[in-house]
Amino acid sequence: MSSAQDPFYIVKEEIQESIDKLLSTFHQWERIPLDTGEQVHLTKELLASCESIEWQVDELDKTISVAAKDPSWYGIDEVELDKRRRWTSTARTQVGNVKKSVVAGKELNGTGTGTATMNGMRREMMRMSSPHQADRSNQYASQENDDFISSESDRQLLLIRRQDEELDELSASVERIGGVGLTIHEELLAQDKIIDELGSEMDSTANRLDFVQKKVAMVMKKASAKGQIMMILFLVVLFIILFVLVFFT
Repeated sequence: MSSAQDPFYIVKEEIQESIDKLLSTFHQWERIPLDTGEQVHLTKELLASCESIEWQVDELDKTISVAAKDPSWYGIDEVELDKRRRWTSTARTQVGNVKKSVVAGKELNGTGTGTATMNGMRREMMRMSSPHQADRSNQYASQENDDFISSESDRQLLLIRRQDEELDELSASVERIGGVGLTIHEELLAQDKIIDELGSEMDSTANRLDFVQKKVAMVMKKASAKGQIMMILFLVVLFIILFVLVFFT
């Protein structure tokens, strides 16, 4: 399954957008002076966002655990599962660092600790989160490469599958044409056989007719003139009788 169709990557993209928005708001929170109404508002917003993102990451972890029970059913392998676990771990660490910094800042505001202490803590949190930012950049680059390779692989597989389907259709068409050609050949053979039989019958009939004509000629030649006249009269009478029967009855 490609990353564009995998529900994990769809949810992951939404969570990553929430994390990016969280970090942007956190950087804005860092630049706001202490004990101001805007900082209090952003503090509440950041803490609420952290809670929401942590819940989403936990739910995503549950889906990974379910997929780990039967990876082949979901079309993934152990390498993919490990990569997903690393991402959720990194996301949880990023959100946890922001939450710790905001909670610490909120407690410092409540106790009235100086700005220098707060700035020092912020610098420490920035130092702690820097490796994670670098890891995230590397992870984004690696993920983009993986997605590109996966999409290219899917595209190549799709092209191969389409070519196979076209070849199957071409093969079926060739088989159909071959079947039609074989049928035509059989019909031509049958017609040739019929023509040969008809020719044989015509030759036989011609031979018999020729024999009859020769016999009649011999009979007519042997008969006398009187016999010929009687034959003609008989034929005329027979013609008249047939004419009357046909047209007057």
